[in-house]
Amino acid sequence: CSSLAIGTTTGYRLFSLSSVEQLDQVHESNEIPDVYIVERLFSSSLVVVVSHAKPQQMNVYHFKKGTEICNYSYSSNILSIRLNRQRLVVCLEESIYIHNIKDMKLLKTILDTPPNTTGLCALSINHANSYLAYPGSATSGEIALYDGNTLKTACTIPAHDGPLAALAFNSTGSKLASASEKGTVIRVFSIPGGQKLYEFRRGMKRYVNISSLVFSMDSQFLCASSNTETVHIFKLEHLTDSRPEEPPTWSGYMGKMFQAATNYLPAQVSGMMNQDRAFATVRLNVSGQRNICALSTIQKLPRLLVTTSDGHLYIYNLDPQDGGECVLIKKHSLLGSGKMEENKENDLRPPLPQSYAATVARQSTVPSTSTMPGYSEDGGALRGEVIPEHEFATGPVCLDDENEFPPVSI
Repeated sequence: CSSLAIGTTTGYRLFSLSSVEQLDQVHESNEIPDVYIVERLFSSSLVVVVSHAKPQQMNVYHFKKGTEICNYSYSSNILSIRLNRQRLVVCLEESIYIHNIKDMKLLKTILDTPPNTTGLCALSINHANSYLAYPGSATSGEIALYDGNTLKTACTIPAHDGPLAALAFNSTGSKLASASEKGTVIRVFSIPGGQKLYEFRRGMKRYVNISSLVFSMDSQFLCASSNTETVHIFKLEHLTDSRPEEPPTWSGYMGKMFQAATNYLPAQVSGMMNQDRAFATVRLNVSGQRNICALSTIQKLPRLLVTTSDGHLYIYNLDPQDGGECVLIKKHSLLGSGKMEENKENDLRPPLPQSYAATVARQSTVPSTSTMPGYSEDGGALRGEVIPEHEFATGPVCLDDENEFPPVSI
């Protein structure tokens, strides 16, 4: 969540998300028009591009050198591409191709997958746990979990009744979030076991199309956005664990009554009553547009980033202690010159409370590599470490580590 890639009718653009006030354009290419897929390998110079002009062809570039590393053609249109330091996954409607990213060799083809018209799939960004998740059924919410390292099926998770709409791994590849086409319930499962850990209810009034599902880097929060104007952020915590005694208020009393009542209700009903409400929310200025969200740390504070299909990036402050309504602090245009779009209303915002700043200054959201074996891309770069050379092959995809991951002072 430190850079943003967008495809446009004229090509593609890459941005760095290191500042709130300024949007830094890292690269712009107008060589290939009508780009509808652009995936960058973290902060490196490796970028994968697919164009409407050749929807069955994947082009892999080293954009800083301006060279094409390779290109591959497939039997039908490419619907999505996912990559980490170990694997590059190409998803077609009824098949999935897994490449070794170090030499781009095709390692495995998963044929005859259930019809997947949206190209829904997720790949863990932690290459030590290169798990791949995709729909195991076109009619139910079954998740097929595949181990991209051993190239074997891990398990099948019966996640929802209806077909899947969204999938997302956390940064370590130990949790998987999912939502169905109804969009009312979001579930989180343990990986690779597939046990249900959390269940969040997005809303009961209407069905929505969830377009984005993403964990924060520390796996404490899960964000869901849809075709409505509301973005929900859930906190991954079990409220029954070491919960302080509630004050004797009416709501506290009723809460205990409901809790006691769940012991006598059918499992389906009690499950609904135990749903956690959204920890924080955002009301977007636009509705009905596809958007993508990210939970990131920019300038040492937790932020919610929302990119909409009309070419805007919205940056909100997220209070990790109290949650509530997130505050819009900046709006950028992605289709202009790459400069900040003035938003005078936001410049008049009141200063943040002291407690909020103190809360977020206490801990970093960058995960420790000690708990993430083999994972060193973002955490290592932030600590000024150089990515070990053995993580790249000596083949054509070898990147210059020192230039790709310059030390960053914090």
